[in-house]
Amino acid sequence: MFITFEGIDGSGKSTQARLLADRLPEALLTREPGGSPGAEEIRRLLLTGDPGRWSAETEILLFTAARRDHLEKTIQPALEAGRTVICDRFADSTRIYQGATRGDLRARVDRLHALMIGREPDLTFVIDMDPAVALDRGLARASGEDRFEAFGLGFQETLRHGFLQLARDTPGRCVVIDGNRDAQAVAEEIAAQLATREGA
Repeated sequence: MFITFEGIDGSGKSTQARLLADRLPEALLTREPGGSPGAEEIRRLLLTGDPGRWSAETEILLFTAARRDHLEKTIQPALEAGRTVICDRFADSTRIYQGATRGDLRARVDRLHALMIGREPDLTFVIDMDPAVALDRGLARASGEDRFEAFGLGFQETLRHGFLQLARDTPGRCVVIDGNRDAQAVAEEIAAQLATREGA
C-alpha cells in the first residue's frame, strides 16, 4: 500500500507520517522532495535560498525530476517487495504549491505527472490546520528549509484551500484529518481510518 501525507507547512504531517510508520514495522518511511540520494540533492536546491530563486515552472520541473528518481530508486522497489510505503508529500504538493497557487499551471503539472510519474497513492491523509498556527510552528523549527514559509500567511491560506479542494475532488483516496489537536489524538484517528480502509 502506498500512503501519503499532505498539508500546509507546519501542519504536523511529517510527525504523523512517522507515528504511522512506528505502528507498521514493515513500512518504509520516506519524504519528498527527497527520499533517494539524487532527489535529496534536488531538495536542497528547492527548499533553501531566496523565495524568488525559482519560477513556478522551474520548480515543477525540479520536483518532477526528484520524484522520478525517488519513484525509481525507493518507492517502486519497496512496493514490489511487498512493503507499505509511507511518504511525507508526493505529487499532490506539486499540484497545489505550483499548480494552483503560483499561476494557472495545474494542467501542466498533471500532464507532466502522467508522462513522467504515472503513479498515484492508494491513500492520502490531508492534515488540515489553522494556517497561522502552522506557519508559526514551521518558522519556529528554523530548519533552514523554510523557503516556502517565507512566502507568508496569505500563501499558506491559499495552500490550505487548495488541499481541501483536492480532497473534495478525490474522495476515493483522500481523507481530511483535523490537525488542530494533540498529535496522539490525530495519530489515533489516522490509524482508525487506515484500519477501516484495510478492512473494506
